Amino acid sequence: EVDFWIIPIIQGFVQIEELVVNYSDSSDEDKSSPDTPPQESSCVDDVHPTFLVALISRRSRHRAGMRYKRRGVDKNGNVANYVETEQLIHVHNHTLSYIQTRGSVPVFWSQVGYRYNPRPRLDKSENETVPCFRAHFEEQLKNYKKQVIINLVDQTGREKIIGDAYLKQVLLYNNANLTYVSFDFHEHW
Repeated sequence: EVDFWIIPIIQGFVQIEELVVNYSDSSDEDKSSPDTPPQESSCVDDVHPTFLVALISRRSRHRAGMRYKRRGVDKNGNVANYVETEQLIHVHNHTLSYIQTRGSVPVFWSQVGYRYNPRPRLDKSENETVPCFRAHFEEQLKNYKKQVIINLVDQTGREKIIGDAYLKQVLLYNNANLTYVSFDFHEHW
């Protein structure tokens, strides 16, 4: 009887835009010149296809929190600040979907202190982490079948301890549906 009073909400973002691709040979400068009269918009789907593009981000209610205050995984396999972002493109009666997830490294770790970029530390042992790491990725693989993990932590600096623990857990889990890629963007900055 209380359903009338309950309002379902989502923390996230939604944006939907229509995009028309114009394959004409004229440059953008020619189109925007004051001397060029505005042209009639003739959007024939084969000549100038119309795309409907949607971006939807959904943030998990589990382990949500401020950066540096909420890190790692919990006993149920939920990672801090987990977000699923889906990009949808609809064109010619076809809809394409690309889903990307992001979240904290799924090991028990934290950063203590209020100063900028406090040093990370591991809070539990490798063996204590295994079941929670497994729970996290079993849920991921149930939802998405296969995943490519892109580890963005600093591989040589103060975050190395987290990156090493992450790789060790992936190796222990040893699942053919996970592909692990380490990309140290600090190296390419």
